Amino acid sequence: QVDVVESGGGLVQAGGSLRLSCAASGRTFNAYRMGWFRQAPGKEREFVACINWSSGNTYYADSVKGRFTISRDIAKNAMYLEMNSLKPEDTAIYYCAVDRTYRGARSYIGSYDYWGQGTQVTVSS
Repeated sequence: QVDVVESGGGLVQAGGSLRLSCAASGRTFNAYRMGWFRQAPGKEREFVACINWSSGNTYYADSVKGRFTISRDIAKNAMYLEMNSLKPEDTAIYYCAVDRTYRGARSYIGSYDYWGQGTQVTVSS
């Protein structure tokens, strides 16, 4: 069992920045990758970014490339999402997800085993 907890959401003006954190815990935690997804009101949950846990390789959705940066701290079992140049369309609940062993495509929700409860990000215009 893996517990996943997000933090760092909030209200920010367009053009501003936020940093999300995700803490994963559990006996002998390990992962193939961790990712961030988001869900805006009335829309489906969508992939934002992910990071390969061992190599540190990163992948981004086109909509956030160049503005968001994903990183991880293996010693702390933590993952981060630095969000810059935020836009109103970035408003959503952001979810942290863990893929313990490779289960499929990085942007596919079903590839991830464990999910946090989400943290709200609101960008005002």
